Amino acid sequence: MGKHDEGQIGVVAALVRSTFLVNAVYAESAREYGLTSQQGQLLCVLMAQPYGMSELGAMLGLAKSSLTGLVDRTERNGLVQRKPDAQDSRAVRIALTRKGSRVAEEFYVEACKRIESLTTGFADADRNTLAGLLGRVVQDNKVPVVFLEPGEGALPEREN
Repeated sequence: MGKHDEGQIGVVAALVRSTFLVNAVYAESAREYGLTSQQGQLLCVLMAQPYGMSELGAMLGLAKSSLTGLVDRTERNGLVQRKPDAQDSRAVRIALTRKGSRVAEEFYVEACKRIESLTTGFADADRNTLAGLLGRVVQDNKVPVVFLEPGEGALPEREN
């Protein structure tokens, strides 16, 4: 009998399988708001502030052409806009529109609720332990801040 027969799995399988689980929950939430998972990620990143294309590409792990297509599609849906970069006249910054801010906030709150519910059977101490350990994995591997902790920062006012 293997470990999986006893309900125990190793760290690699646990991390990979939990990634699939969180991605599935995130994707389901995104679909309900008419978004792809990548559009949901883009909106959540932009909740903090507008970013330049190279910054977004690095944060989201996307090549320039893939990011351009993502921004184009999301812009056509009226959720983001390109604005001139005050520091570099050749560059643009991607910002949420008013509609994008509303959709981002609603999607973010719903996704957080659903992801949070994955650990409802945990005692507070276990949830804190899990958060601490996963936080270390994220920090030790210098994962960019692509998703804020619920309650971190407010959405700034948007145009459009």
